[in-house]
Amino acid sequence: MTDAAEITRARLLLVFAAIMFSTGGTAIKAAALDGPQIAGLRSLVGAIAVLVLSGTARRLPPPRAWLVGIAYAGTVVLFAIANRMTTAANTIFLQSTAPVYVLLAAPLLLGERIVRRDLIFVGVCAIGLSLFVLGVEPPRTTAPDPTTGNLLAVASGVTWAGTILGLRWMGTGPRASAPIAAVVTGNTLAFAICVPWIFPVHADLGDVVVVLYLGIFQIALPYLAVSRAVGHLPALDVSLILLIEPVLSSVWAWAVHDEVPGALAIAGGATLVGATVAKAVLDAGAARVGLRAAREPVDP
Repeated sequence: MTDAAEITRARLLLVFAAIMFSTGGTAIKAAALDGPQIAGLRSLVGAIAVLVLSGTARRLPPPRAWLVGIAYAGTVVLFAIANRMTTAANTIFLQSTAPVYVLLAAPLLLGERIVRRDLIFVGVCAIGLSLFVLGVEPPRTTAPDPTTGNLLAVASGVTWAGTILGLRWMGTGPRASAPIAAVVTGNTLAFAICVPWIFPVHADLGDVVVVLYLGIFQIALPYLAVSRAVGHLPALDVSLILLIEPVLSSVWAWAVHDEVPGALAIAGGATLVGATVAKAVLDAGAARVGLRAAREPVDP
């Protein structure tokens, strides 16, 4: 049984993970390397770091891990390239549309039922997404091609949804396996995908430091923290704590690169985060009601 100390430790691990995740966009923009180079080298360092730090990850990956790894590889590559083209805030908020695609695909892939409030959530998120489309900003130094970057960020949301669905799939059935295996295989695949664009590498010490930071502190350590925390907390707590990431991502980009999202992008991001929070709270409330009903005695 999870005691108070374990719950507190799990929450602190998730806060740490969310903070580390949130630095990705700002760190990617700090390197002089191009998007595929950063994506590939970051994933190479991340895969090595996870293998060094986790004994579970050093086991032979099952077939499921390779399938989920394909979606994960698409996520990390698209995220890195999108960050080089549009603002860090746009990238992370548009990737945060993943729950919409999860809801739409879960009935087909996992047999999960959609209820009315889920459709309302999808509609609100569609409004938030449309604000990004209407509010495309002019190019700037840290966001030279916002339109393409926004599209790639949306695509990363789709592949992240596939990753989430895949991780659920990995943890079910008689062939269930540890999700951390998908992190290793996904990063390995991401490096392989980017190899044609990585070499030759012309990097200075600052670029090396950024890549090492991204691989170790923005991929390996936070994913290990999440994997150790999720078993001790309700899904609501996990989802709400990890929402620190999109909020802080905008703060770091503003503080380091003086990158301020447009008004419509801010409104769209707030809509997406607000809808996600509301859905998490409503789902938790519905689950508690259902649990109480199940426990109540039935009159003969």
